[in-house]
Amino acid sequence: MISKVRSFGVNGINGYGVDVEVDISPGLPKYFLVGLPDASVKESRERVDSAIRNSNFEFPSSKVVINLAPADMRKEGSLYDLPIAVGVLMSLGELKNPEKVDEFAFVGELGLDGEIRRVNGILPILMAAKEMGVKKVIIPQDNQHEASFIQGISVFVADKLRLVVDALNGIEGATLERVEKKSFEDAKRLELHTVDIKYVRGQFRAKRALEIAAAGGHNILLIGPPGSGKTMLAKCLPTILPDLTFEESLAVSKIHSVAGTLDPKRGVITTRPFRTPHNTASVVALAGGGKHSKPGEISLAHHGVLFLDEMPEYPRNSLEMLRQPLEDNTITIARSHATVDYPASFTLIASMNPCPCGNYGSRTQKCTCKRTAIAKYLAKLSGPLMDRIDMHIEVDSVTYDDLSSKGTGEPSADVKTRTSLARSIQLERFAGSANFSNSKMSDVDIKTHCAIDETSEKVLRDAFDKLKLSARAYSRILRVARTIADLEGEQHINADHIAEAVSYRSLDKKYT
Repeated sequence: MISKVRSFGVNGINGYGVDVEVDISPGLPKYFLVGLPDASVKESRERVDSAIRNSNFEFPSSKVVINLAPADMRKEGSLYDLPIAVGVLMSLGELKNPEKVDEFAFVGELGLDGEIRRVNGILPILMAAKEMGVKKVIIPQDNQHEASFIQGISVFVADKLRLVVDALNGIEGATLERVEKKSFEDAKRLELHTVDIKYVRGQFRAKRALEIAAAGGHNILLIGPPGSGKTMLAKCLPTILPDLTFEESLAVSKIHSVAGTLDPKRGVITTRPFRTPHNTASVVALAGGGKHSKPGEISLAHHGVLFLDEMPEYPRNSLEMLRQPLEDNTITIARSHATVDYPASFTLIASMNPCPCGNYGSRTQKCTCKRTAIAKYLAKLSGPLMDRIDMHIEVDSVTYDDLSSKGTGEPSADVKTRTSLARSIQLERFAGSANFSNSKMSDVDIKTHCAIDETSEKVLRDAFDKLKLSARAYSRILRVARTIADLEGEQHINADHIAEAVSYRSLDKKYT
């Protein structure tokens, strides 16, 4: 007897429909699984066999053919265990009401005892199911929190294969629990940041630069000696970024759901991600991909912050890989069997020492490095990569008076109010386009929204002549100046905005 059960798979971070077809026919006991399954899918034979037997059913001792359609899409993971088991039992006649089975899609891994276990990728699966018009889905009980934020589709959870079969057969007392929908705003209120920019001592210029970076989505490089507070400043950036919208939260949560890094008790990401990969991270770890393609660190930082501590210590090829996502907000992973696009719209914040010893330019410590050693150290960061970093900020050591001060600075909540207002101005400015922040302005946008008067033009020209700024700094300065104007509620860029933006090009001024 042939049966067909609806399920779903994941390609990249997007779900797609899969039909699990089961044919049980007379013949020698053989098990065939076709439809481009990977090793984990092929191993479902043993899991399904044991789960069925330990749920007090009989596994067929005849020829069993299982097809996962469409056959041209590679199937990965253990999420097909439950639909395969349901298909086998339906072909055996254990499910008395096939029409009832047709109402549902099934996703889940099976344990040998018939337990239904959590799987990765439930969020994109449910979003795809909703788009395809599926009304009901049965998933593992441990995935229920992810499902609670997807509206417009009925999701049921179960912890045992036997419960699923009995509920579909209408056995009295066997009821599948329906997932209750939750409010994103309520979930967001439960999140608390563990850091606050008000506790950063001194560093007023760096804190001002962070505010501008948060307001305009600008990439920023902090340059200073060890112990100057670069890491703490970086950790404060997410606390002053505008709150995640529900749409942004779902986009981020999809990525973490596929990667298996989503907290099963929370269900969705409610604060902007902050990812800080170690400087030994490989290209695959940062970009994603691998044998079983998964999102990398830059995608896990989507709509959040990617922090590269001591940036020159990262492998050169890992840093150069960042050039595409910094420009296009996406990373394309090309492999022999598939090409996958992962979203990667993040704010890059990096830190570095100004020289190998870390004291070049310090007002309290003497640098012991030769000029050639400094040049070699800075050469680890290529021009095209630096071209994508809008702001270079010098962070010097904190003085004793700063550390012993009894007062605190402005809290993150107050700074966030200003950055959120500036972002709302930009959203209105770029309404109808794919752009949403000043940092992503094209040349056409710059000509349209960054017009400057004669006084401002003179300031910019003098900066280029006297400070020997590079030509590539021109558009970066205008983008940052536009954000400074937005923070002040000014419609037009003036000379003060240009002067401040120029001051945030430390590497251009000191090392070119």
